[in-house]
Amino acid sequence: MILPMNSEIRPKVNQLIADEWAGPMIVTKGIVHDTSGADGFVSVDGGELTGYILYAVNGGECEILALQSLLENRGIGSGLIRAVIETAKSRRCTRVWLITTNDNIHAIRFYQRFGFELKGVFLNALEESRKLKPSIPLLGNEGIPLKHEFEFSWTL
Repeated sequence: MILPMNSEIRPKVNQLIADEWAGPMIVTKGIVHDTSGADGFVSVDGGELTGYILYAVNGGECEILALQSLLENRGIGSGLIRAVIETAKSRRCTRVWLITTNDNIHAIRFYQRFGFELKGVFLNALEESRKLKPSIPLLGNEGIPLKHEFEFSWTL
């Protein structure tokens, strides 16, 4: 079940972001975002958190700041993205977009299969991001050097 973020589950989401993303601060395209109060949705099954998505609406666009499915291949990520797309439409946004890094091969495949279009590759963007958030590691998933940002976009 997909539900709006609420104060009861927010601490658990914030802890997951701290554990998985070294949050609450994340950096996309050189901008620091505090995710601890970002709007979002959660996926819950039997009272247990199974995923979350956080987003920000600015200038008629909706940026997905963080997405995590705690159970893979069950439609959780897709359901969370659909909830954000519907919210973005209701707020008259022109697109939903997100940034992922070059090491996140699983996410890159997921976003393309969902229907997002690759709109930009920002070479060596993580060098600048580390100036804003030094805790960003040098190596990412599967030991891949963490260097570049990929922008994916869904036009509304």
